[in-house]
Amino acid sequence: MKTIGLLGGMSWESSAEYYRVINEEVRSRLGWTHSAELVLYSFDFARIEAMQEADDWDLAGKTLAEAAVGLERAGAECLVICTNTMHRLSAAIEQAVEIPIIHIADTTARAIHETGVRRPLLLGTRYTMEADFYAGRLRDQHSIEVTLPDPEDRGVIHDIIYAELVRGVVSDASRQAYLDIIGRADGCDGVIAGCTEIELLISADDLDVPYFPTARIHALAAVDFALS
Repeated sequence: MKTIGLLGGMSWESSAEYYRVINEEVRSRLGWTHSAELVLYSFDFARIEAMQEADDWDLAGKTLAEAAVGLERAGAECLVICTNTMHRLSAAIEQAVEIPIIHIADTTARAIHETGVRRPLLLGTRYTMEADFYAGRLRDQHSIEVTLPDPEDRGVIHDIIYAELVRGVVSDASRQAYLDIIGRADGCDGVIAGCTEIELLISADDLDVPYFPTARIHALAAVDFALS
């Protein structure tokens, strides 16, 4: 079994889901008392959030790269960045280490292609929805054109993530707000939970179109690597 390196804490609420899913899947595949070989670096998310707010992505990239180097030195044989938004910095992190990065957009793209979905709705932080590092990778490397909520709805999605989900607050009112936004989206035939915390709020049972929970998809891809 290969050792998985988790770059987490952004937020720890979703990183805990990575840890749970990875270990449950290893036990399911190998049986008995098996669990994953992994190392974890968990940030104080307030540090990272401050860099995001300040638009200081260079500092954020250096900070995550340093942690990634530490995971590699600790024995990690692959790297899993446990957040969609911070994949904006994947190139800077990749340059700092020799181990492969399992990119969350790539694993999500494979899941999308398996369903035949062509125009999924991308939900996430403003940073993920409004920059091109995520939608652009899906488009340019995987021929997937995402749709986006309108600007006002993007603000609602972002605010619920930072005011509630990263703090462990899951409310029925916010779930309904997300479902209303999904219902207003024109032309989408699937939904990408493009922030790892969204899976704490919305499940496949809430929707009548294919749903792509990126944290779970990403975690399962890490298990595929570890057991390959």
